[in-house]
Amino acid sequence: MKNPKIIETIEKAKHVVVISHVNPDADSLSSASAVYTYMLKLHKKVSFFCASKNIDEKLKFLPWVEKLRDVFPADADLAISLDCGTHTRIGTEIAVDLINIDHHQSNDAYARFNIVDPDAISTTQVLFDFFKANEISINPKMATALYAGLLDDSSNFLSKKTDEKVFAMAKELCELGADVKTCSEYISKYMSLAAYRLKGAMMLSMNLHQDGEIALLHVDQEMMQKYGARASDCEAALEEALHLPSVRVALLLRENKDRTLKGSLRSDGSVNVNNVANIYGGGGHPHSSGFTLKTNDMQDVIKEIIQLIKEHKQ
Repeated sequence: MKNPKIIETIEKAKHVVVISHVNPDADSLSSASAVYTYMLKLHKKVSFFCASKNIDEKLKFLPWVEKLRDVFPADADLAISLDCGTHTRIGTEIAVDLINIDHHQSNDAYARFNIVDPDAISTTQVLFDFFKANEISINPKMATALYAGLLDDSSNFLSKKTDEKVFAMAKELCELGADVKTCSEYISKYMSLAAYRLKGAMMLSMNLHQDGEIALLHVDQEMMQKYGARASDCEAALEEALHLPSVRVALLLRENKDRTLKGSLRSDGSVNVNNVANIYGGGGHPHSSGFTLKTNDMQDVIKEIIQLIKEHKQ
């Protein structure tokens, strides 16, 4: 994965903006953190951009998160997006050259330069391979960020995509000085009181469909406000619903403040949920995808999505 043209473009740039996607998860913010460190090593003028103002507390241990800004600098001449499956995930229009580094199967190569590997378990793995191929040394800050993204997107190494390459990467990052203990404490164990309470409510209201193969969770704005929860607080219940013996697909429908619905899908591999999300203009991975839609009839939406899941069984 040698990319001399990309390396040359970075070296010529005067002001680089490193981009984490809207409502950033660990993989996006970790990747961006590692690239930010890389830019500092090159003595570049660099900005850390995320269109979302509120960042999940559990991610604030990552290097340079305190540098995040939600205004894109006017004098930038190069931008690097991390883990943005589509251009809209950036959250703003960009008029400068763009490097797109990602691992989403649904990525449509929207930038001038695209480094996209849908076989990678995380964008941090794509970035790790890029650093290695181009002989870019990884310091402890970069190693910590890369490990954090790997840990989160592999579901603590429990994902079915976890293989010998993932463990080899983890081993090397440990040897390069990754702060494994801190990563584990925040990525694997951190949960707010609001998230605990919301998780309990979600589990109590969960319904099973198709002989127990589909777990349906629904969160409205009243629930979010009652527990003081954030969007990211819904993820734990969604992931754990897949642990039920009969469940093959977990579906979360979360009501946004503008009354649109955010759909999140998780699969054990028996259904390619990326194909389902694509129908609604969303995307992601075969085992983990999302979409947003407008609707006034929740029950019709539920019936339609359940039918689509049934039709996309592999």
